[in-house]
Amino acid sequence: MEAISKTKQKQMLEMNKSFAGMIRLVIEDPFRLCGLILRKLLSKYIRNDEMFIKWQFYFGMHKWPNIENPRTYNEKLQWMKLYDHNPEYIRMVDKVQAKEWVAEKLQTDEYCIPTLDVYDNLDEIDFDKLPNQFVLKTTHDSGGVVVCRDKNKLDVVEARRKLKKSLNHDYFLEHREWPYKKVQRRIIAEQYMEDVDGGGLKDYKFFCFDGEPKYMFIASNRGKDTRFDFFDIDFNHMQFEQGHPNSDRPIKKPAGWNKMLEIARKLSKGFYAIRVDLYDIKGKIYFGEMTLFHFSGNVPFDPEEWDYKFGDMLHLPNVCK
Repeated sequence: MEAISKTKQKQMLEMNKSFAGMIRLVIEDPFRLCGLILRKLLSKYIRNDEMFIKWQFYFGMHKWPNIENPRTYNEKLQWMKLYDHNPEYIRMVDKVQAKEWVAEKLQTDEYCIPTLDVYDNLDEIDFDKLPNQFVLKTTHDSGGVVVCRDKNKLDVVEARRKLKKSLNHDYFLEHREWPYKKVQRRIIAEQYMEDVDGGGLKDYKFFCFDGEPKYMFIASNRGKDTRFDFFDIDFNHMQFEQGHPNSDRPIKKPAGWNKMLEIARKLSKGFYAIRVDLYDIKGKIYFGEMTLFHFSGNVPFDPEEWDYKFGDMLHLPNVCK
């Protein structure tokens, strides 16, 4: 009963936070609220992918996309959703198959976070057999991650609720990123990873075009006060933002920078646009994920000129550049 009570308290807290967030959206940006309603409430009723994509772009970017003759990076990502259906993408976004794909590309699995187990459904999870620290997440969704730092303190009821919600979630419908329609819905248990400072992991995300990393950003302080800092491949800090403000503290170049660039080149070879996400944990590099549609192409650059600069680097087939 105590565990159920704690679960209800957490659910109420999440609802309060969600409601407060919606009120803030209405005040700050009604367009974002419309986008949230479209994504969360109306997506399952709109079956025309092109119509959905154009409306979501409008609510995110405050303008209509030119998908027939795209010029900006964000517009070209919408084109990719509709017309670039490379079957290899399905493996690349599946959290289980992606590790196998990376091991094949790099000819080693040393850069993959160790997998503890894979489950087809919730009933297969035996928490007693898992170590004291671990991570659980669904293979097809974004979010829905259960991070266990101490199994004695884990709310199993809440963990199951979170995973069940994620398993039932059709992530494809939210953004019409077509590979997610094909991913098998499972749960993966991974080894718990922690950086030297004991805080959250820093993401190193490389924008690669035609197999060459051009820019990247470092995501820090995730889940608290998220900050994004963009750099070029010489680690010069770039003077633009997207989605989140810059960090208020200087960011050091990671020790494994050159190795990260090498891995990004190998994993992005053969693709005209992809984001390679990596971690540097206690001096060792690990694969995070392959991201095909950065921010789903619906978040503005500030200043806007960088949307065009990124777009100029993305050379789509049979599209005016």
